[in-house]
Amino acid sequence: MLGRVMESEAVESLALSGGFLALVAAIELVMAAVVLGAGAGGGMHVLLLVCWVALTLVAAWRYFHDDQRWTQARLDMTHDLVERMVGHRTRLAQQSSEHWHDGEDQALEGYYGLSAQMDRSAAWLMAFVPRGWMLVGLAGLAPAFISGRATPAGLAVALGGILLAFRALTGLATGLWNLVGAAIAWQQVAPLFHAAARREMTGSPSGAIREEAPANGSDAPAVVEAHDLVFRYRERGEPVLRSCSLRISPGDRILLEGPSGGGKSTLASLLTGLRSPESGLLLAGGLDRQTLGSQGWRRRVAAAPQFHENHVLTATFAFNAVMGRERALQPGDLAEVETISGELGLTGLLQRMPAGTLQMVGETGWQLSHGERSRLYIARALLQDPDLIILDESFAALDPENLRLALECVLHRARALLVIAHV
Repeated sequence: MLGRVMESEAVESLALSGGFLALVAAIELVMAAVVLGAGAGGGMHVLLLVCWVALTLVAAWRYFHDDQRWTQARLDMTHDLVERMVGHRTRLAQQSSEHWHDGEDQALEGYYGLSAQMDRSAAWLMAFVPRGWMLVGLAGLAPAFISGRATPAGLAVALGGILLAFRALTGLATGLWNLVGAAIAWQQVAPLFHAAARREMTGSPSGAIREEAPANGSDAPAVVEAHDLVFRYRERGEPVLRSCSLRISPGDRILLEGPSGGGKSTLASLLTGLRSPESGLLLAGGLDRQTLGSQGWRRRVAAAPQFHENHVLTATFAFNAVMGRERALQPGDLAEVETISGELGLTGLLQRMPAGTLQMVGETGWQLSHGERSRLYIARALLQDPDLIILDESFAALDPENLRLALECVLHRARALLVIAHV
């Protein structure tokens, strides 16, 4: 993500400079064609220039493909290096040392080959195209010079046209080189621009489906209701969820168990609005997500995702606890954070930290244990005060005593609760 953000600056600078250079070069090429047509070479010289411009575009297209492959190889190596650094301790404990560097030599060799190929393409575009034209232009002037049909004035005009075309082709090659860099940078940064420009679908509350009263006679609408949800990941052919239906009412306490890969976390992501179902109907309080909007849906459903999808940001403990709220941190929130943290068994942690709830935590702050982070994630969900709280493997890292405290807290505070656990 950081690399994509950095590429956005390259898109702007390279596109502007490359576009300007290419535009100026195109104007100069037209002028050069007019001068060459008036010179000793005549129409033959103009035809040679047109063919050479076409050759320049072919060289730029070849350089684009080579640069694209080189960039992808560079990014793959970077991602692999970051992954190896993040998982270094896991590799030390669970992988034999003779396999730590498997594939690295092959990746470097492939990267070297792509680099050499890209350099050759760049040399053809930047060096051969303008200098090669000088040879071609002079060769096109040779028949008129040898036959003696050319006048000194005609030869001088033709040489001037050749030099003007040489300058234009030099600018065109540089401009195309910059535009190729901008195009490849855009391929990396485009997802960010598309995500930022994507408009959220909105609907009219009058179009919402009216919910029928439940069969048990209760007039309370369902907190969340799903009918025949289907969801599949793009890289997979079979749906992860098929014909999934459920109803969660106020006061419900639901335990969802299943094996790893069974679709439990996928269902949680659908209920929280992080993903959209391929088909089916999903309502919160009788309204769909398009009607409520993303903010309205978040006020109704909150979750504490699994560890690999949840984070402690480098900020105060209180900020991390209330970051799910839409309003800024207020003085009264600190007391609520302390109360819920105490119910979750974090009083000892707050007492150990010199600044209490205002202590900086995260990678460069106070280091929290696995269980402490789990309870912080639970507190973050509770402090949003939603209609439904979803806890995905939130109790897995807790010892029996803290597990009891955390369960009592969420059972007491949650209006409706869905707990996901492995079997």
